[in-house]
Amino acid sequence: MSLQLLAEPLSIYLNDHLTGAFGGTALAHRMADTHPDSRRAADLRQLARDVEQDRDDLVRIMNSLAVPVRHYRTWLGLAGERIGRLKPNGTLARRSPLSDLIELEAMRTGVEGKTALWRALRSIAETDPRLSAEELDRLIQRAAEQARTLNGWHQAISAEILSGKGATSGASTGSTAHSTAL
Repeated sequence: MSLQLLAEPLSIYLNDHLTGAFGGTALAHRMADTHPDSRRAADLRQLARDVEQDRDDLVRIMNSLAVPVRHYRTWLGLAGERIGRLKPNGTLARRSPLSDLIELEAMRTGVEGKTALWRALRSIAETDPRLSAEELDRLIQRAAEQARTLNGWHQAISAEILSGKGATSGASTGSTAHSTAL
């Protein structure tokens, strides 16, 4: 198949992933900002920097492939992250303990998608001189490290939150206080 025939599917595919990358970057930064003093604060800040770097790497790869960035799509990713904040999670006025778990699962899903993207590009790197197999291998490795980190957090946080250890009931006020799970 010629590079010309691949151009349109490749453009759509990369812009789809860029949309998710903008949303994922915003979510990673929000998670880090929400838990500045938690036991995982430094790791959350590093994750946010890595996710942002992955997004920037994707834009650079798109430029090398002459794939135009559809800027309206980047705004969709940011809007999607903000709309995700409106999810019903058991509380209206403040952050729910479930928010940490749901956001963590969204990040895990994003990292899995990003890994699939890097692998898909890696599959054509041998025949497309505009792609660097070594760079894609590095990006695949970084995504694997992110997945390991997120999976470890998910196991600990889901056990804490779903067992009730992540929230304490305020019997007299009817409120729920949230511990900093992340």
